[in-house]
Amino acid sequence: MDTSESSTEEQSTAPKRESARRGWRRFAMDTRPLRRPAYRRLWTSTIVTAVGSQLTAVAVPKQIYDITGSSAWVGYASLAGLLPLMVFALWGGAIADSMDRRKLLFVTNTGIAVTSLLFWIQAVTGLESVAVLMVLLAVQQAFWGLNAPARNASIARLVPADELTAANALGSTVMQTGQVVGPLLAGALIPVIGLPELYLIDALALCVTVWAVYRLPALPPLASPTKRRAGVREIAAGFRYISLHKVLLLSFLADIIAMVLGMPRALFPQLASQTYAPYGEGLALGLLFAAIPIGAVLGGLFSGTFSRARRHGWMVIGAVVAWGAAITGFGLSDSLWLAVAFLALAGVADMVSMVFRGAILLSAATDEMRGRMQGVFTVVVAGGPRLADVLHGTAGSAFGPRAAVAGGGLLVVAVMLVLAAAVPALRRYRV
Repeated sequence: MDTSESSTEEQSTAPKRESARRGWRRFAMDTRPLRRPAYRRLWTSTIVTAVGSQLTAVAVPKQIYDITGSSAWVGYASLAGLLPLMVFALWGGAIADSMDRRKLLFVTNTGIAVTSLLFWIQAVTGLESVAVLMVLLAVQQAFWGLNAPARNASIARLVPADELTAANALGSTVMQTGQVVGPLLAGALIPVIGLPELYLIDALALCVTVWAVYRLPALPPLASPTKRRAGVREIAAGFRYISLHKVLLLSFLADIIAMVLGMPRALFPQLASQTYAPYGEGLALGLLFAAIPIGAVLGGLFSGTFSRARRHGWMVIGAVVAWGAAITGFGLSDSLWLAVAFLALAGVADMVSMVFRGAILLSAATDEMRGRMQGVFTVVVAGGPRLADVLHGTAGSAFGPRAAVAGGGLLVVAVMLVLAAAVPALRRYRV
């Protein structure tokens, strides 16, 4: 063949290959925010701490159970951490709106690292005090409550508005990956290096986060030149702001509907020991707990189209309805593998909801209110699943676990559709 013909043919096929490559890549995760050095530092530190924090999340209940031999004490410890998390998240949101968020992140991440070090000290010295563990857990969750609103509110200052959705997808995917990898790694490490060293690994990982935060640019308040106090009045002002902006209120309600009515994790142990016992109780339990985070990670990896979506309200509504439908399918499943598939689909839907609710909070709220909005967001995200544990546990005892799961999923679909029809603010919201 003539070389000129060959060259012409290659030139004609190159655009096709390039078009195909763009066509495939449009579904892959949008990584544009990682081109921003400040956001890249914050995100990279999250990769380390997402896994490290899960090591502590496994170690604390394991150590409490080893000391007491009681699952009830494990539950009490969870509640001991919930109250300070909720209180300090609300207060932390007000603080984040009144001071340099970089300084707040530096102080709180340092506090979390020191707490992890104290966890290690009490474990390696063989103190075996449940009271000390619960106090340390409460302190750790208080620091986390102060940290999370500032961290999430800072994203809008580190990336441009058209990359907020992509930035949320990147962050959420990393956190969900940590929920899968962290517990698996903890289970593998405990027999090899022992439980105390899990705390030490977490403390060392947090040093990476402290350094990354130190390298961030200053993030002082933009709107108010005068210094504001971060007290009850400012927290109340945040709730008034939510009440006056229906799209923000509805974004919180959407998550409450999905999590409180449709998060069935409290019934996983019973389902594993009864419905899916023929598959092996241990295998079933592990798969049930891992399925939703795995689905969320897959949803994040193929989130490239999220950045092109403009009707964020409809994306939230559709995601919550899809979550409810998937949970209903899970409740009706006799097969473990079908049940895991439905839970994974629910995880994908949860990722979509999480990303677009986060984008709405960052875009619809002004910078002077973003910290307080993220504080409320933290409380909703932390409190909803715990309320669901109580609700589903009670309903499972009364009606059976499968009926409780399927009924909860149907309620999610019905309530979300009624809310979307009755209050149009969310479905009309677009960017």
